[in-house]
Parts: sequence; structure tokens; C-alpha cells
Amino acid sequence: MSTDFQRALPALDDLNTFFWTSGHDGQLRILQCSDCQHWLHPPGIICPKCLSRNIAPQVVSGRGTIEALTINHQPWAPGQPVPYAIAVVSLDEQQGLHLTTNIVGCPIDSTHIGQRVRVVFEAIEEIYLPLFTPA
Repeated sequence: MSTDFQRALPALDDLNTFFWTSGHDGQLRILQCSDCQHWLHPPGIICPKCLSRNIAPQVVSGRGTIEALTINHQPWAPGQPVPYAIAVVSLDEQQGLHLTTNIVGCPIDSTHIGQRVRVVFEAIEEIYLPLFTPA
């Protein structure tokens, strides 16, 4: 396995910087509407439920369930270790609140749909990528 692999990093902007940098303290943050408490991800400027603009990043539990899973055997970048697990994780805070992420910290063949997971962060420069590991 090569150690030369470098993940592609997201471009930071006014709307998403809080999300990509909030892991510095080990906490996952998602936008929440202060009027109706609806969580929204990916970040937006208006609540899709009540149309309020009164939204701000809030800490979530970082716990969830794998809803969809694929094991990728194709290295898409030089040095990328394979296989790796790509998952859609449903966060506990709200039905329909999902993150697409990688499952790490366990054998690939032990990951499965319905598995409980918790967030961990991979720090690269000022970016903290939210990944998930078995809870």
C-alpha cells in the first residue's frame, strides 16, 4: 500500500467552511434552522422546511447508521489504497439527514448496511474530513 496518496480537498467558501473545519475540536457541525429546528445538509442559505434564513451551525452527536454502502476496488488517484468503503450515513438527529463518507477503522468485509457508526476526523491542513467508524 502506497503512502503517497493525497485526498482531494474541498474548496472552502462562505457557506461550507464551518463544516469542513469544525472537526478541529472533534465535533461535527451541521446547519440547523433556529426557527423550526430542521437540520440541513448540504449547507444552504434558507431552511427548506420553513423558508427561514435564521440558520446556524450546531453540534450534532456524530452518531448514525449506514444506509447505503459500496466497496470500491478502483483506485481513482495515484497511490490510493483499495478497497475502501463509501457509505451514506443517516445521522441520528433527523430522518433524511445524510452524509456521504468513508467507513474507516475496521476490516472492509465487516461493514454492512444497518451498522451503527460514529464520526472520526482526518485532518489535512485546515480541513477536517468527517469519516465514520463502527460505534
